Amino acid sequence: MATDFLDVNILGSRQAIAALDFSQLLYLLVEIRPGGRKKVEHHPLNLCLVIDRSTSMRGERLERVKAAASLLIDKLGSKDTISIITFSDRAEVVLPSSRLENKPPLIARVRSIMASGGTEIYQGLKAGVAELKKVPLAGRTNHLILLTDGHTYGDDEACLSLAQKIAPQGIGLSAFGIGSDWNDQFLDRLVSASGGQSAFIESANQVFEFLQKRIHGLGLVYAQNLRLMMDFPMGIHLKTGFKVAPFAQPLSAEFDNYHLGAVEGQTPLSVLLEFTIEPQLPGRNINLPLHLTGDILAYNVQKYISKQSFELAVVTDEPRINPPKSLTEAVQALNFYRLNERVWEDVEGGDLSQATTRMRRLTTRLLEAGHTQLAQQAYAESERLSSMGTLSVEGRKRLKYGTRSLLTQTINLEDND
Repeated sequence: MATDFLDVNILGSRQAIAALDFSQLLYLLVEIRPGGRKKVEHHPLNLCLVIDRSTSMRGERLERVKAAASLLIDKLGSKDTISIITFSDRAEVVLPSSRLENKPPLIARVRSIMASGGTEIYQGLKAGVAELKKVPLAGRTNHLILLTDGHTYGDDEACLSLAQKIAPQGIGLSAFGIGSDWNDQFLDRLVSASGGQSAFIESANQVFEFLQKRIHGLGLVYAQNLRLMMDFPMGIHLKTGFKVAPFAQPLSAEFDNYHLGAVEGQTPLSVLLEFTIEPQLPGRNINLPLHLTGDILAYNVQKYISKQSFELAVVTDEPRINPPKSLTEAVQALNFYRLNERVWEDVEGGDLSQATTRMRRLTTRLLEAGHTQLAQQAYAESERLSSMGTLSVEGRKRLKYGTRSLLTQTINLEDND
C-alpha cells in the first residue's frame, strides 16, 4: 500500500487463526520502500571512521584498514565530509572533520597511523561523535563506523549509553569486528539503537569490501531513524524482530518503539516480525496496526508517520495455511540462526550435552537445506563440543554470521556478513 512518502508491503504467514485455547504464532514480512516516483538522490555524507589501533591491530590488519580508509577518501565526493579517529587506551583525532576537496594530505595522515596500547572503545566513539557534530546534521547522512579487533575494557555501558543518545539526533552507527577475538553480543547491542549493522570481517583483506558496500548504501539513504510503534491490541505481543534487508541484523526495542534503521535507496528495508497471539473468540476480525515513524531525508520531513495494518480473522475451524515462499524461507533461516544461538547459550550455561545435540541437529538441517559449507562448520563444532567441551572462537562467529546472512539471501539480495 502506497503512502505519500513510504510504500509498505506486508506478507503474513496466515490470514486467519482458529479459536483455540492456546497461543499461536504469526509471522509478518514487512517491506518498506521509498514512496511515490521521486528519484532517490545522493545526499552528502557526514562520515566518521573510528579505528582501533591497539597493539593487536599491528601488522596486516592495521595496514589493510589504512589502505581501505585511503581508498574511501579517494572515492568520496567533494560535498562529503569525513573524519577519522583512532583509539587504544585514549583517542586521537587523526583527521578532523574535513571536506574532501584536497585529498592527498588527508590520505597522508591516514597512512601515518601506528599501533600501540590497549582497547577502550568509548574514547573513540566519544571523539567520533564530537567530530560528526562539527557540521550541521540536517540534510546529511550522518554515520559513525567502528572498526575493532578486540574487547573493550570497563566502558561497555558508557558506549551503549552514547549510542542511545545519538540515534534520535540522526547519527547512525555500524560496527565491524576484524578477526575473531571481539565481543559480537556487545557490537549487536551497540548498533541496535540506530538500526545499524554489525558484521564479521574474517580476513583483513576484506575490510575495503565491507566498508565500500556499507558506504554505498549510506550514500542513498531515503529515510532514517525509522521505528515501528508497538501499540497492539490486547493479547497480541511482538515477540521478536529481525532485519532481513539491506543486511541481516537483530532488532531491539526501547520503550514502545522497535528500531528499524534506514531505507537505503532502491533497496527495500525488510523486517521479519514474530507475534504471539493469545486465545481469541471466534468471529473476531483483528486489526493489527503497523505504524511507522521516521525522518524522510529526501523531503526534509521530520517524524513522519505511516499507518498500515494487517487483518487477521478468527475462525471456528482450523484454516488452511499457505504462506508465501519468501516468508517461509525467511522463517526457516531465522530458525537456523536461533538454533545456533541456543547452542552458545547451552555452552555458557554448562549444558554441553544439550549443546552437542543442538549442534548436530543444526548440522542436519543445514545439510538438508543445501547449505553445505555451513553444515560442515556445524559438524566440526559438534565434534569439538563432544571431545573438548567448547566451541572454537572462529567457528562461533562463522556460524553466527553465516546463518544470519541466510535471512538476506531469502529475498535474493547479497549479504556480506
